[in-house]
Amino acid sequence: MGDQGVTDAFDRGAGRYDLLVSLNPGYHRHLRSAARLLATRLRRFGRSGLVVDLGCGSGASTAALLAELPGDTDVVGIDASAGMLAQATAKKWPPGVLFLQARAEEFPAVMAVRAKPVDGVLAAYLFRNVPGEHLDEALAGVVSAVRPGGWLVVQDYALGLRRLPRWVWHLVCWTVVIPLSVVVRSESSLYRYLWRSVLRFDSADAFAKRLAAAGLVDVAYRTVAGWQHGILHTFIARRPDAP
Repeated sequence: MGDQGVTDAFDRGAGRYDLLVSLNPGYHRHLRSAARLLATRLRRFGRSGLVVDLGCGSGASTAALLAELPGDTDVVGIDASAGMLAQATAKKWPPGVLFLQARAEEFPAVMAVRAKPVDGVLAAYLFRNVPGEHLDEALAGVVSAVRPGGWLVVQDYALGLRRLPRWVWHLVCWTVVIPLSVVVRSESSLYRYLWRSVLRFDSADAFAKRLAAAGLVDVAYRTVAGWQHGILHTFIARRPDAP
């Protein structure tokens, strides 16, 4: 599935996306945990003026950020899918929240027109969906758009070649996720794509090295507990301070 095909699939699945992810045990809890990790780093360095939710989808990760960040923080949600953004913008948000349509690679150009520097970025379930030929470009764009000393938190599935996590992923997708998508949406192409995309994505070690190669420092990651142990990971990294 090509770049536009992925966006179109998310457009088609947007109407039932919130329902399906709500059936995933721990989905919102894990988003809150990732948002808390970013908020903690920003508070430690006294910065939380503007935070970007890159790949915001229907706004679940945006809500997680708002729950963890100070009330005066501006949050910009960015997503390539018009359908997902329509779901996000239909919800009630406090002042200071803005949604924009753009691909991950277009992030620096989109943020260049904003008056405030970007202090932090949360990218949940995004980079796995960026085509491989654009992935390093997208990461480089994040590095260039975040202010020196700013933070990036990434949450995503990362299996690598480890046998047990891969078999658990196969089992959950084909016995739960894909059949459920047929029941809820009468169509499963988006979730079959998501199954494949996780299998193709970097291992956790490889993605951490990719973050470092993009110029980020203090790179670290951790996995979650439960059935997603070794499958779902949260990465954190920082743009170096200015000389």
